[in-house]
Amino acid sequence: MSAIPTGRLFRTESGVDLVLTRTFRAPAEDVWASLTEPERTARWFGPWEGTAAPGGSVKVRMVFEEGQPWMEMRVEACEPPRRLELSAVDDHGTWHTSLRLSEVDGGTEVRFTQHLADAEGIQEVGPGWEYYLDLLVAARAGTPPVRFDDYYPAQKAYYEGLTAE
Repeated sequence: MSAIPTGRLFRTESGVDLVLTRTFRAPAEDVWASLTEPERTARWFGPWEGTAAPGGSVKVRMVFEEGQPWMEMRVEACEPPRRLELSAVDDHGTWHTSLRLSEVDGGTEVRFTQHLADAEGIQEVGPGWEYYLDLLVAARAGTPPVRFDDYYPAQKAYYEGLTAE
C-alpha cells in the first residue's frame, strides 16, 4: 500500500499546528464513539481506563507501539460529540492534541490537530499521526490494519518539506 500524506502546518501565536483530516460516512455520534469508547479505541489506538472528563486523566495502552506501553493523558476538554482535547508528557516531549468533528456532505469530518511549539521533529510526528488516523479508518471499515512501514520513512520527505501557512 502507498499511504498518501495529507498533513498541513499552520502558524499560531504560540508555534505551529499540524492538522490532518479524515471524513467518514457516519453520524458524528458514531464517529465520536470510535474516538472515546475504550473498546472501540482499542481497535485503532489502544484501550484506556480512568476519568474521562475535563480535568481528569486516563491511561492509554499503546497497542500499536513496540512493547505496548501505557501513556497517561489529561483530558483538557470534552464536548460530545464535537470536541476532544488531550495532553500528555512522555519521553518524546509534550503532546497537546485536539479532535473536532463537524458534519460534511452527509458524513463527519474529523479534524485532528497537534499543537506544537515549532516544526522540529515533524518528519516523524506527521507520519505517525497519518498512520494512527488510517488505523481509525481501517477499524471503522472493518479492513485489516495499515502497516507503519508504509508511512515511515516513506512520508518523511513530505513532512520535511512542509512550511507553515
